[in-house]
Amino acid sequence: MRLINQTKGTVLAENAAFAGSFLKRIKGLLGRASFSKGEALIIKPCNSIHTFFMRFPIDILFLDKENKVIQALSGVKPFKLTRVYLQAEHAIELPSGAIKDSLTSIGDTLVLMSNLS
Repeated sequence: MRLINQTKGTVLAENAAFAGSFLKRIKGLLGRASFSKGEALIIKPCNSIHTFFMRFPIDILFLDKENKVIQALSGVKPFKLTRVYLQAEHAIELPSGAIKDSLTSIGDTLVLMSNLS
């Protein structure tokens, strides 16, 4: 799936994956040696992220139920914990620098599109 910033007309990720089950949400990116440009992990439901035991910094977007960005965190280093965002329905983990590269900011609306379209 492609993750698009509909507001800005930019692509955040060409290869977005879901972590919807309890075990997939808990595992997240743990155990991965890297997180490549063009990848994203969508965690739903989710209103807080930890980077304990991760090997690399990440960007994190928290979205509300209308897929609007309510918080954008860049370059979150390993062994950190975000605050809880009560309005967040889900979080998107991205490689560090993806928020800046896509010009994504608070208030932007994101959409998922099939790679086949």
